[in-house]
Amino acid sequence: METYLITGGAGFIGGNFLKYMMQRYPDARFVVLDALTYAGNLGTIAEETASPRCTFVKGDIGDRDICRQIFERHDIRYVVNFAAESHVDRSIENPQLFLQTNVLGTQTLLDTARQFWTVGKGADGYPEWKQGVRFHQISTDEVYGTLGSEGYFTEDTPLCPHSPYSASKAAADMLVKAYADTYRMPVSITRCSNNYGPYHFPEKLIPLLINNILEGRPLPVYGDGQHVRDWLYVEDHCKAIDMVLHHGRPGEVYNVGGHNEKKNIEIVRLTIAGIRQMVDANPAYRQVLRKKELAADGSIRTDWIDEGLITYVKDRLGHDRRYAIDPSKITAELGWVPDTPFEEGIRKTIVWYLEHQDWVESVISGSYRQYYEHMYGA
Repeated sequence: METYLITGGAGFIGGNFLKYMMQRYPDARFVVLDALTYAGNLGTIAEETASPRCTFVKGDIGDRDICRQIFERHDIRYVVNFAAESHVDRSIENPQLFLQTNVLGTQTLLDTARQFWTVGKGADGYPEWKQGVRFHQISTDEVYGTLGSEGYFTEDTPLCPHSPYSASKAAADMLVKAYADTYRMPVSITRCSNNYGPYHFPEKLIPLLINNILEGRPLPVYGDGQHVRDWLYVEDHCKAIDMVLHHGRPGEVYNVGGHNEKKNIEIVRLTIAGIRQMVDANPAYRQVLRKKELAADGSIRTDWIDEGLITYVKDRLGHDRRYAIDPSKITAELGWVPDTPFEEGIRKTIVWYLEHQDWVESVISGSYRQYYEHMYGA
């Protein structure tokens, strides 16, 4: 059995990737390493970790002893590194935390894999590697900086990060590339656009909007709302990672984009309209509303779910104006294309949240409330 180490596997993309891979590879084994910070939730992967094919380890990728123990106890063939501090707002508040996890943690993980995967030294002085291993780094389009009204990020776009978060991810990418060049370590990197879908922590835009609408709270929109992002349904991303991990050329970077450019204010309006349509059409969904106002006939009112909830807030420091990914390379080399149009993906995402409020309640703790009010006000 091949064994995969998935770091950050209790988070949003990592958890979805674990689910995808366990279904796709029924004979494989999986080790999940996650520190279970505020954005990691064991409930997300409860079914998977109950399987004898999956082992969960609570710990930090920067903990060399824990990483070593995992490699000693398991014949790790693939490392997929999702583990990262990932929210730009939090990186502005505490940059050092992002350097510790995203840079030093990645280096610790790389070094541990190098020690256990090196099987000798070739005549040219470079290490010889265990057959069939791969270290895959999950990165982000934010390492490229910002775009004007036209053009796309390609794999050759110079790195120009503008936030502590994106700078830490760019540094991690450079470390991964350095291990490929210095040791000829078999590595690959994917840089993705904004993901959305089930199990997304509600500090990020779409789940934050859904949660706030259900509570009747204002919907905070940075600046003028005209910032543009490319949106990628999380399952399409998981498929891309799988293809690069097994068939991508070692040492290469692959951009993964959804062909779904939207302004932030468009996302807000689409989410409002989608929820309003669903709660109007389905009485069971109206029961999910945590703001319940009754009409004269005793029915639950929904007429307050409209664009009047939008509240413009002061723009984020150093806020990049536009991201857009050109995924031509992964399409040409591996045949990957995104399967989920945004209109379908946002509908599936809203339905999932309406039907999984137990999961939402489990992750919205007092610490999340304090963070939210600190960042956006009461």
